[in-house]
Amino acid sequence: MSTTKPGPRVQRVLWLAVGLLTLIGVAVVVRRTALLVPVLRDGYQPHAATAAPTAALDDIFARYPLLTLIHIIPGLLFMSLWPLQFSATLRRRSLRWHRWSGRVAVVCGLIIGVSALVMSVGMPAIGGVNQAVSTLVFGVFFLVALGKAFRHIRRHEIALHREWMIRAFSIGLAVATIRPIIGMFFATSRVSGLTPSEFFGLAFWIGFTLHLIAAEAWIRWTRPKMAAGQPARQPLRG
Repeated sequence: MSTTKPGPRVQRVLWLAVGLLTLIGVAVVVRRTALLVPVLRDGYQPHAATAAPTAALDDIFARYPLLTLIHIIPGLLFMSLWPLQFSATLRRRSLRWHRWSGRVAVVCGLIIGVSALVMSVGMPAIGGVNQAVSTLVFGVFFLVALGKAFRHIRRHEIALHREWMIRAFSIGLAVATIRPIIGMFFATSRVSGLTPSEFFGLAFWIGFTLHLIAAEAWIRWTRPKMAAGQPARQPLRG
């Protein structure tokens, strides 16, 4: 069994992209936490209407501070730990750390996924039904991917475990990509004529779909090639 390995330049670009998106995701969590902790402590206080692009979004989350924090605090660990799961160097040097940090990352992912589904049906969305449906669809896919990744590693099916981990991580990281996409819609709204209620849902669909396509492309590019006569699914024993 051989593995197609992308060149060093491609790998550097990928890691840079993942690093940048991780920083965006961490920044979003830190900002949102800083805004919501006082609300959780002092209670929700309605603010006067403002034209600031993020004001309406901040107000929605401020109405549900506990649920939002349950969703985003594990997101900080998720964003920090999951990229390290794909480091071959760290796996070679400390397989035990890889396994335990992987378990923590999966637990965080489960909390993120379940809370995202609750938020999709229990909280208003700027993008309305379109946005809610996108988070429901990809939230379910995210949880399925986590479950299949866990199932495959329990059966020592390393290659399949890796593929489903990539899918889950890609969907989780898509939230960071959605932010600049929304920013682009805001920047071009005078030309396009689209309002936030019209483009928020579209931005979510674009972000999640792009990440899913990128994950599938990477999986197919780096998928191990089986030798002639070798079964497609061959569990590792150990």
